[in-house]
Amino acid sequence: MTEQLIAVGRGITLAYEQFGEDDGVPVVLVAGLAMQMHSWADDFVALLVARGYRVIRFDNRDVGLSTHPDVPPPKPMAMLRRRFDRRQYDLGDMAADAVGLLDGLGITDAHFVGISMGGMIAQTVAARYPDRVRSLTSMMSTSGARKVGRPAFSTWRLMLSRPARDRAEFVERAVRMFRHIGSAGHPFDEAMVRERAGLAWERDSSPAAGATRQLAAIIKSGDRTRELRGVTAPTLVIHGDRDLMVNPTGGASTAAAIAGSRLETVRGLGHDLPRGAWPTLVDLIDAHMQKALTRSADAPQP
Repeated sequence: MTEQLIAVGRGITLAYEQFGEDDGVPVVLVAGLAMQMHSWADDFVALLVARGYRVIRFDNRDVGLSTHPDVPPPKPMAMLRRRFDRRQYDLGDMAADAVGLLDGLGITDAHFVGISMGGMIAQTVAARYPDRVRSLTSMMSTSGARKVGRPAFSTWRLMLSRPARDRAEFVERAVRMFRHIGSAGHPFDEAMVRERAGLAWERDSSPAAGATRQLAAIIKSGDRTRELRGVTAPTLVIHGDRDLMVNPTGGASTAAAIAGSRLETVRGLGHDLPRGAWPTLVDLIDAHMQKALTRSADAPQP
């Protein structure tokens, strides 16, 4: 279906798409830092739809066609000192956006699958809105605990380069970054990276401010370990052993914080979703969601 806009409360409108039958089991895919809904590739989504799911993907606030709050992006020193504009949002606000999306679509609860920052958002939804989450899959993400899940120094250097000035430069930056953080043992799909980056620029030609505010939301939220200890949804944590954006210690800390969760380390996986890894990842996610459905069906009825 084509993209649509929906008001989710607090002055925020999100762009979203749905795939699959209306009566399919709903799965919400939450994108990462500065990434738009199309970072969940159409063919990846199709694999989930083929298994009977109703898949929803969306632009988080501050990217793509969703609302870009009128808040000055913080300077690097302000973020380092954790001094933010009082209007600066955090991961809790982004989690509330996702729940507002469910409300707008008339969905009581759903499986949440989040990648990188999207994993942090999905974790926060599970912690604060337990009745809305059938299961949680946190991919390539972290708990916010200090000294874990940190980008490699080489990745920081790429992240802190000056913003792209035009579409061509933006696409080249994307190619350089994903070549750096990509998975080992899988061919680098430069054509797909270029296509997605070009589409992202066409949908949002001033991405730097939004990316900075999203990063500030992560930093402002701090260490979420204590909150994660309250997550009751069945949880799967997926992380690659070659992740240069979110060190694998981030996945380990997430799994350690959530009681009963399972950590699945995928060999050779970096901080991307290479086509060759899709069957493995979809199998893991599907098996986890099916197990959660079975557990829910077997639970004592009030």
